Amino acid sequence: MNRTLRACNRFGMGATVGDPALADPRSWLLGQVRSDAAALDDASLPTASVVGAANRALIEAQRSRDEGAIRVAREEIRGIARAEGGAALRARVTSTAPFAERLVAFWSNHFCVSVPAKPPIAALAGLYERQVIRPHVFGRFEDMVLASARHPAMLVYLDNAVSIGPHSAAARGLARRGRERGLNENYARELLELHTLGVDGGYAQEDVEALARILTGWTVTGFGFADRLARGRDRRGSGANDNTVAFAYQDVLHEPGDKTLLGVKYGEAGEEEGRRAIADLCRHPSTARFLATKLVRHFVADEPPPEAVDRIVSRWTETDGDLAEVSRGLIDLDEAWMPEYRKFRAPQDWLTAMLRAVGARDVPEPIGRLLQQLRQPLWAPSSPKGYADTKSEWADPDSLLNRAELARSAAGRLSSAALARSSPGDRRTSRVDPERFLEIVDVSDSDPLVTLLADGSIAADERTALVFGGPAFQWR
Repeated sequence: MNRTLRACNRFGMGATVGDPALADPRSWLLGQVRSDAAALDDASLPTASVVGAANRALIEAQRSRDEGAIRVAREEIRGIARAEGGAALRARVTSTAPFAERLVAFWSNHFCVSVPAKPPIAALAGLYERQVIRPHVFGRFEDMVLASARHPAMLVYLDNAVSIGPHSAAARGLARRGRERGLNENYARELLELHTLGVDGGYAQEDVEALARILTGWTVTGFGFADRLARGRDRRGSGANDNTVAFAYQDVLHEPGDKTLLGVKYGEAGEEEGRRAIADLCRHPSTARFLATKLVRHFVADEPPPEAVDRIVSRWTETDGDLAEVSRGLIDLDEAWMPEYRKFRAPQDWLTAMLRAVGARDVPEPIGRLLQQLRQPLWAPSSPKGYADTKSEWADPDSLLNRAELARSAAGRLSSAALARSSPGDRRTSRVDPERFLEIVDVSDSDPLVTLLADGSIAADERTALVFGGPAFQWR
């Protein structure tokens, strides 16, 4: 087994033609476990106020039924989404800390929001990844959960922004006007089932209801509904002003009284109830087991070896969910380096690995369309579960044929890019020798791919397509 390739492909985002072998692959990975490794140069990206203004403009245009203003606002949001998506994918392709980028992708999928689900998410998804995921990849799990729980993207996506305590001041006011809006359990359920304890984590429906009541009042400003409810009332709590899309705690929405979650009583404490509940969920033994299993599934095998899971559970528990220590624990897993354990590349991984293979310094403009074609567009899973992380989801015949055709259509551009990177002073030929691509796939000398790449009677572009569309490159 080539340990450099295992480090680059299993833990990173893909190997690059021409890069030297790593003297110590584990040390190379460990050196990426630092607080700034996932930082993104976002100086050119939309600020939170720009994102908020764009969403606010769309809401106001829709209220006034101004079709021209609606078109302008939607185009502004599409521009924000393109800029954010391009920056996120560019980081995966060009980062010198690809282990950190893999973890960004993992946690972004774990705490996913989905652009198709709600119109505002298109402008918020990239900001969400920058504000919630990247700063906490090597921080405390509890801090990442709290950041997610308080972010407008998650609050809007899973409807907590419009959840009203049945006995809250807002509910009483609505009842007097003959209107009813009540408790929404969507976020509470996913926080338990998908973000912390897991579906087998030992909670019941009454715990979902209790957590939903605890989290009433956790809403956002700038989307109209919560603003209108609170306007003119004596608001207690935290949050930004009503002209900004941001987290806000609105006490008028909060369900009063004590609540009991997983046998623990939470006395009436407003916003603090939610903070306490999230802290307790993050420290629950089921959370350690659920997340350890998911991480080992991602870095080792679709069927996680129980011994490897146990070691990550221990690391998680000993460090109280310190994700830097947990990440080091993943690197230390012997199973992650064993050739018998393999992971099939999901479409985003496969396309990213192709671009990294040739040393691309940017992402092609149609990458969004290509990911759509491959069934894994950025920030667009069909459910809060996120995208699947197993071979069975991505290795059906139609998907494999799709990859082969895409590899064939891109072969010329890919081999030219590799040549331009590896031989900047040589412009006498327009294609890199396809045999160079053996540097990025871990195959034995007897593998048929070796013979095919050496066959000069096969066109260079066809041989390049054999690498990226062939079996070996589908695995990491």
